[in-house]
Amino acid sequence: MKKLLIICLSLIVFNCKGNAQKKEQKVYKVSKTEAEWKAQLSDKEYYVLREAGTERPFTSPLNKNYKPGIYVCAACETPLFKSEHKFDSGTGWPSFDREIKGNVAYGTDSKLGYTRDEEHCATCGGHLGHVFNDRPRDTTGKRHCINGVALKFIPKE
Repeated sequence: MKKLLIICLSLIVFNCKGNAQKKEQKVYKVSKTEAEWKAQLSDKEYYVLREAGTERPFTSPLNKNYKPGIYVCAACETPLFKSEHKFDSGTGWPSFDREIKGNVAYGTDSKLGYTRDEEHCATCGGHLGHVFNDRPRDTTGKRHCINGVALKFIPKE
């Protein structure tokens, strides 16, 4: 009987959700219904930007794009990254050593069983990818690993 009571109490304690665990709903400058996002975005864009999915590595044509220009959010066209900050990380996703300040928001992602710093468009909340502290050492030490489908490239004129 004591064992059953201990098990029941343990389940209650570990499954209770306090206020600290409630997910805060952020309001963005560009806010649309899920139906509006689905109508605007391709299936892949919707999966990555709205459902925090990840595209397969080495599938984005932007991965090896080194032309001068700017990378904007595929959902709302907010400028996110400059081409001069792009580098080949060898990971299969477009990588940058810094973002355009104020246009990228950060959160925490624990879906894989460990914590990662997640990146979102600060204007529409679209999921972009993750940032890691593992390179390049000669600049910022940051690797913004971004899903190419979350970006649109605008060449410099």
